[in-house]
Amino acid sequence: MPQLESFVRSRTEFYDPALLSADPRFCHAHITLLAPLFELPSEVRVQQVVSRLSCFDFQLAHMDVFPTGMIHLRPTPMEPFQHAVDALQKAFPEVTPYGGPHPVPHLSLDVLSDSVTLRSTRRLVGRLVPADCRAEHVDLCWYESQRCAVVERWTLR
Repeated sequence: MPQLESFVRSRTEFYDPALLSADPRFCHAHITLLAPLFELPSEVRVQQVVSRLSCFDFQLAHMDVFPTGMIHLRPTPMEPFQHAVDALQKAFPEVTPYGGPHPVPHLSLDVLSDSVTLRSTRRLVGRLVPADCRAEHVDLCWYESQRCAVVERWTLR
């Protein structure tokens, strides 16, 4: 989501600058489909799932807070993301996703604190939301302090 990249990148820099990536393909503003992967999966298995997915349009407009305090945007429609998550979970049953067995696709924005509220985040995000977006690829990303990068990118059909 390029239109939200500068906002999410600035929040990443605030919380943990070691997770900023120098990789120009890396997108800090992203919707996670399946995580955590503690080792790189078979790229063939990922390709088999991704090859069945098509590009689609969606919007990021609904801001919410998880019980953990994570402020996030939920995509609409949710179905294409949920379809991708379900297919990846079926292909990688050994992965226990963050958020439990039924993860909610979302774009993380910030975390509640004494100085961060849902209202303050809405104000800071301002005209960036609602964001009209298009899902065109799936990235396999590696997250490690000082080493965040895109490992592989697959274009959706």
